This record gives sequence, C-alpha cells and structure tokens, in this order.
Amino acid sequence: MITGELKSKVDRIWDTMWSGGISNPLSVIEQLTYLLFIKRLDELQTLRENKAARTGKPVEEPIFGPGQDHLRWSRFKDTAPEAMFVTVRDEVFPFMKQLGTRNGERGTENSTYSHHMKDALFMMPTPRVLANVVDQLDGIEMVDSDTKGDLYEYMLGKIASAGQNGQFRTPRHIIQLMVDMTAPVPKDVICDPACGTAGFLIAASEYLRRHHDSAIHQNEESRRRFNSGTFHGYDFDSTMLRIGSMNMLLHGVENPDIRYRDSLAQSTEDDAGRFTLILANPPFAGSLDFESTAKDLQQIVRTRKTELLFIALFLRLLQTGGRAAVIVPDGVLFGSSNAHKALRRILVEEQKLDGIVSMPSGVFKPYAGVSTAIIFFTKTNSGGTDNVWFYDMQADGFSLDDKRTPQVNAELGRRIAECEKTGASFPPEMHKATDVPDVLRRWRALKAEPGTRTAELNRKRTEKSFCVPVSEIRAHDYDLSINRYKEVEYEAVEHESPKAILERLAKLEDEIAKGRKELEGMLK
Repeated sequence: MITGELKSKVDRIWDTMWSGGISNPLSVIEQLTYLLFIKRLDELQTLRENKAARTGKPVEEPIFGPGQDHLRWSRFKDTAPEAMFVTVRDEVFPFMKQLGTRNGERGTENSTYSHHMKDALFMMPTPRVLANVVDQLDGIEMVDSDTKGDLYEYMLGKIASAGQNGQFRTPRHIIQLMVDMTAPVPKDVICDPACGTAGFLIAASEYLRRHHDSAIHQNEESRRRFNSGTFHGYDFDSTMLRIGSMNMLLHGVENPDIRYRDSLAQSTEDDAGRFTLILANPPFAGSLDFESTAKDLQQIVRTRKTELLFIALFLRLLQTGGRAAVIVPDGVLFGSSNAHKALRRILVEEQKLDGIVSMPSGVFKPYAGVSTAIIFFTKTNSGGTDNVWFYDMQADGFSLDDKRTPQVNAELGRRIAECEKTGASFPPEMHKATDVPDVLRRWRALKAEPGTRTAELNRKRTEKSFCVPVSEIRAHDYDLSINRYKEVEYEAVEHESPKAILERLAKLEDEIAKGRKELEGMLK
C-alpha cells in the first residue's frame, strides 16, 4: 500500500497543479501520468544501458535514439524552467505521443497506444508549475511496478465521484488473486470489458511472463501474439484509455487491443465468442434504459441493472470453454427480482458455476463500503455444474476501515511465503490478518488430482471453504449467498443462576450503602 510519505508527496504535487489552474481531478491525473510515463522511459533506458555496460553488448531496444538525449528526464529536469517548458511541450511530449507509431522493434504502425495518444494534450499552464511538479516527481522512485499501481489507486481515490462512476482501482492483491486462480496460458485471449487503467490485463501479462516466458518468446509469431493478440480492453473514458495504454506499454505489452466502447450500449456481435478468459470488476451502481442497452444483452436477461447486464455481456463474449473471474456486489447472489433469479439459473443450469469467494465489505474502502464477491464460471452452454465451491474470506491483509493499514508484518509474511513454498500448514495467526493465501491453496486443491479434490469437497460447512451440491442450490431457488449454506458453530456459554446473580447484587448494594453512610459521617 502507498506510504504516508508518498501520500504527502502526491498531495503536494496535486496542490501545485490545482493552484496552477488545472482544476479537473481527472486532468490532474492525466498530466501526472504523462510525466510519470516520461520519467519511467528514462529509467527503462538507464536499466538497458547498465545491462549493456555489464555484458559489453549494444543497448537492446533503445527508447531514445541518437541526438535525443536531451529528451530524457534526467537531462531536462535540471534545466531552467523556461527552457524545460519549451523542451517538454515542443519535443518531449510529441516524442512520447508518437512512440507507438514507429516501425520495427519499438512499436508498430497505428498501435493502440498511438491511437489513444493522438488526442492527448499538454496542459501544464506555466514553466514554474512544470518545474515545480518535475522537481517533486523526481523524488518518487518508479522502478517498482507496485509504486505505479499505488499512485494510480491514491490519485483515483481523490476523485470525489469515484464511488459513483466506478473509477477506482481494484486492489492489486485482489487482482493478483483472481489472475492466480484463473492461471492464464499463452493460448488465452484475455478481455476486460471495463478495463480502466488496465490493472487486470497487466497482472495477466506478468503472470504469463513468470510462468510461460519461454513459450511467449519461442518465435516471432508467439511474441507477436503476446504483444498484439492476447490482451483486449474496453472503456468509454478516453482518459482511462490513454492511461491504460501507457500502463501496458510500460509493462512491456507493445500493442494491446484497448479501445473505446460503451460495453453495455454497443452490440457485441463482432466480438461474440471471441475470448477464452475474462477478468473484470465492472461498475456496480446504476441502471440503464432498455433503449440504450444492446439488444443482444437483453435477449440473455431483461434488466436495467448494470451488474446483471455485465454478466450477460461476459457470457456473450466468451467462447465455449472460456472462463471468467469477475467481481460482483453481493446483491447479485441473492437478489429476489426475476432478472436476478434468471441470471443465476443460467449460470448454474446452462453454464458451469465453479466457485464464489465472498469478500469482506471493507475491501474497496475508502471508495466504497459495499459487500462484494468474486464469481468464477465457465461457459459451456450445456450445463455442468455439479458442486459450487464457496470461500468465506474475512480478512484480505489490510484493515477494513478507510485507512486500509497492512496487517501482515515482515515476519508473518516470511512464514506465509515459506508455507506456500513447502506446502506446510499456514500459521494459525495468518487468518486473522489475511485469508488470501488460503483461498488460492484451497482453490488449487479443488482443481488438483482426485484425492486432494475429494478432501476439499468433503470439508465441513463450518470451515472457511466448502462445497454445495447443485441439487441443494436448485432447492433454494438458486440463492448463491454463502450465508444460506454456511453452518455456524455456537459455543455453549454457562451463565450464573438468577439466584446467584441476585445475591451478588444484594451484596454490592450493601457495600454501596455502607460506603454512603461513611461518607455522610465524614461530611458531618
């Protein structure tokens, strides 16, 4: 999570831009993202130069060519404000915008990045404001990808309407959990129809690099497929599309398919049955008019609720055998409207509902306090649900208040990591801090060989995870709330008899009366 020191730095930068005349919060984020992107380009070039110096080989894929050294952050940051302003406005910013239009190793013609960046505007009002912001940003290290994510999360949290328009970032550890549980492979075609800053797509790309790097770089065709054919994202906010495109490029995906689309309003006919994996946290709150909703979605479920329409969209976009991991508000699991019930019946009876992870209500604080769950399903169009796996997550590694303070200290983190590596039992105190490692272990056990799977299927309903047969879900009218099926163990508590309590009260009253008489005597 972002530290107090980093928060203070961002707050000071924000105030500098605000007082300089950039009053739209999203414009502040956009301009800061451009500068962070420029700074990161210089850091990447430095890393490649250092590697070349160690190996004695030429710099691989240089970002800045001959005669472009003055465009690097480390060069222009020390120039006078007026000179810096002219350099950044007239040279650095145009250079950044056309990065993706180059042929060759660094990009392709008409890339997604260049498409979204063509309308980008440099909005820094004065040389003084630019110099001040550059000076403050220079103190923020961007080598760690987590820092970039934390910065986005904190900056987006400063938008007053974040909880209403859905423009807040899914916590990184929840994204990572969903990616780890779906375990992408190189042949997957991955989509996030409400991609925002592309957090899910970036996490999926990093997973593929960690686990399938040799397959990705097997030949030119596999590399091209990874860079241009694997990752797809939609959003109807052009600023988010630019930020997402820059984010993907910084993480080494050169030409993802990130494009403008109002996912619920536009027909999905062109992309129907195209994707093998969907990872998403779509906007929850909201209702749409029937007239403004794509007709092919209304054919699946007739509703105005955006959370239900998005699930219908996912079913439309997935190919048969494709799988999805999506975050939904708890109301989707137990809502009593005809549309809620119809959609749950479709997931259980016509598709394969694999599992539901119930998350604590504080996961999205301070942006929203709504209770949410992650649902996992596979599109089969022929049923296949036999047992639905439930997990009752009660801690996610951070406090569940607005501060979201980390609950896993260094020592506990080390012990958890060791248990993950060896397969040993997790320390008992782990569950008070986080259930995330256990969620992943239990899910993998469910997907493992028959013996391990049987053990997971037979867990008691008083435990964190358990399975419910489809016949029981059917009998409960497709209610998917975990509380419907979880059994609670009550501890027997012995109370004193009423006679003993009354005797104790009488004794206390006598002591009070005696003390009062002594006090009255002292006053006389």
